[in-house]
Amino acid sequence: MKKTAPWITTAIFLIAACALPVSASPQKSSKTSITKQKPAVLYASRPEALQFADDLAARRDLDREWVRQAIGQAHFLPQVPRLMLPPPKGTAKNWRVYRSRFIDPIRIRAGQRFWQENQAMLEQAEREYGVPAEIIVGIIGVETIYGQQMGTFRVMDALATLAFDFPSAHPRAKERTEFFRRELEQFLSLTNRSNTDPFEPRGSYAGAMGLGQFMPSSWVRYAVDYDGDGRVDLFNSPADAIGSVANYFRGHGWTPGMPTHFGVQFDTARLQMDDLLAPDILPTFSVASMQAKGAVLDAAGVQHNGPLALVELQNGAEAPSYVAGTENFYAITRYNWSSYYAMAVIELGREVAAARAR
Repeated sequence: MKKTAPWITTAIFLIAACALPVSASPQKSSKTSITKQKPAVLYASRPEALQFADDLAARRDLDREWVRQAIGQAHFLPQVPRLMLPPPKGTAKNWRVYRSRFIDPIRIRAGQRFWQENQAMLEQAEREYGVPAEIIVGIIGVETIYGQQMGTFRVMDALATLAFDFPSAHPRAKERTEFFRRELEQFLSLTNRSNTDPFEPRGSYAGAMGLGQFMPSSWVRYAVDYDGDGRVDLFNSPADAIGSVANYFRGHGWTPGMPTHFGVQFDTARLQMDDLLAPDILPTFSVASMQAKGAVLDAAGVQHNGPLALVELQNGAEAPSYVAGTENFYAITRYNWSSYYAMAVIELGREVAAARAR
């Protein structure tokens, strides 16, 4: 899946508010609790939402009334637009704090269990797609703690909210609104083809689903039936999730055998830091051009043939950390556009692999 978010995001956004079930036992009425409840705001009251439904039905050759009912019965979720806003300006990024949220004993132990239980599928995916098992394990661990936190929002509600009420204060509001309208269209088309109630799937506040948190468009393009049971199930089939994550990376340019990054130090006498950081995480520099600008690569990095990017990981008030990222590092950021996210995935996978080897 995929997914653009603020730097402190992806796995955190899976921890969502969950509606409490109604008890079958008699309860005392509470005037206070009743007055606090607000009626759900449905998109049936929004003409532009229903016009979108009509257009979608015509484009996809779907039953018009089914699409109108699905979109019309979706709930506006007031907390979701707030969650999409980037952190306030001046908020310091801190790689060490970010890392500690994802690389901890609980997640490492869960990763060991997941790897042990799915070793055959991980090895098969590595052979078939060229994506190391530890990268797949890192992704699923960062995203959902191996299925423990797949999100509790109704995907239909989340996508409708972001399609029609994306926060205008966001610097990329127009682009993101269009993105979520396309995802809503993909979601409804997907549920229609699979004969699934669109109000059944639960996921993140951004509409991502399953163990690997695939957006609907990623589900359509990259999800695979890896356990061979005739259906794709990214919620309940670890095999399907493993194969789909590997297929996603192959589709985004993963090169088998290539490292994700190399160590780097600096020659301060010729350092051109602004030039080195200008392309951000996009691999742009050859080894020679990077070193000419004062970035001194480790022994393995000097032997690398492809383009590199200088990746900066800020540490709050302390000095930043740096690595030289390859095209495979960049491929991980296609899952979530964040160098912090990519490093968390890489390091969680390595920690799980090391724990298994002990």
